[in-house]
Amino acid sequence: MPVELRISGLSKVYPNGVRALQDVTLTIGAGMFGLLGPNGAGKSTLMRILATLQEPDAGDVRFGEIDVVRQKDAVRETLGYLPQDFGLHRDMTAEKLLDHFATLEGIVDRAERRATVEALLRQTNLWDVRRQKLGGYSGGMRQRFGIALALLGNPKLLIVDEPTAGLDPAERVRFLNLLSELGENSVVILSTHIVEDVSELCTRMAIIDKGRILLEAEPLRAVAEMEGTVWERVVSKEELPAIEREHRVLSTKLLSGRTAVRVHSASQPSPAFHPVEPQLHDVYFRAMQGPR
Repeated sequence: MPVELRISGLSKVYPNGVRALQDVTLTIGAGMFGLLGPNGAGKSTLMRILATLQEPDAGDVRFGEIDVVRQKDAVRETLGYLPQDFGLHRDMTAEKLLDHFATLEGIVDRAERRATVEALLRQTNLWDVRRQKLGGYSGGMRQRFGIALALLGNPKLLIVDEPTAGLDPAERVRFLNLLSELGENSVVILSTHIVEDVSELCTRMAIIDKGRILLEAEPLRAVAEMEGTVWERVVSKEELPAIEREHRVLSTKLLSGRTAVRVHSASQPSPAFHPVEPQLHDVYFRAMQGPR
């Protein structure tokens, strides 16, 4: 039976008074789950609690039968974690460093360790550069090596925090394809502020801001529910303030010196607006605005 991660009433307040998490409740099953929100929304705090690196002030987290807050060692036996910033020994090769961590993971048999290292480097498409020093790796290669490290021990819970920030488009696609393969048999949580990462990968998602969950949904269904309610119009910069006063503006985008405005409305706001297909960006901005 697939394992579920159940988060109930999780709260965290820092000594400076910042409420990082406020009564967060989520149920996350096998597959790719996207946690989407702006920087400072509470994503990294939640990831660190799930990765047993921080304790909540209140609430409960269970991964199957494991109490994540109180049974940290049991969680770590089945956890893979790729933090937003992780240090690498830049003068070591990928093969040697992965072999070192495999030893720490308890794989003492040399042949088994060699087979494990090779399998992980091939899975992350790094086998051909296995003898290259990590200091010479590109951003995407470093992230893929981080996933190789996180996959040691065949984790059933994999947490990746802002993994595509700073990657070029080609590396980002390679990295996301790798993550999607991993989500078939494990719980994979992708924490990001990049909407496209979630729309392309995740079967379920939650939007978080100021420590609160604003929306939990299936991305495709959430987009479909906005069908017929998103309208667009190209305006001059001078017209924009009046439109923002009169309509619920979802987003604006510069277009050849003018501004394309997307608004949310149950009916056509005016003849100047034309209907457009909703996107996950529209779902995100509507959730961030809250009820009106």
